[in-house]
Amino acid sequence: MKSSIPEIKQIKASETLDIRHKVMWPDKPRAYVELPNDANGKHFGLFVNGELTSIISLFVEHNEVQFRKFATIIKFQGLGYGTMLLESIIDVVKNDGIKMLWCNARVEKSNFYERFGFKLTDKTYEKGGIEFVIMEKTFVSFC
Repeated sequence: MKSSIPEIKQIKASETLDIRHKVMWPDKPRAYVELPNDANGKHFGLFVNGELTSIISLFVEHNEVQFRKFATIIKFQGLGYGTMLLESIIDVVKNDGIKMLWCNARVEKSNFYERFGFKLTDKTYEKGGIEFVIMEKTFVSFC
């Protein structure tokens, strides 16, 4: 079977819920992964051979973008699909003239985000028994 080039496209918030639930919080009810502002976000998915494998949601406020609920189906992790999706989102945000992209990263995943130029902040918290740290990536404007 021929493998196709992964495709990244905008999707509906509802299309992110299965992956959010299965990957991030499988022991919680599905409603736990729904965000109150999902309707205001832009949601993107990476498709491999037509199958949605990785998702991310963007929320814009005051010339800053927060990405949330970034997840890749377990059997597709470690194959570079999450990297492709995050690199694509960084390009979109940068090209839109946004000054900062940030996220609430699981502490054990912070090294992953540092590879993309995200910096640790001193803002941390715990949710559901998991430690999080806010990480930021700023973009320099030459205007």
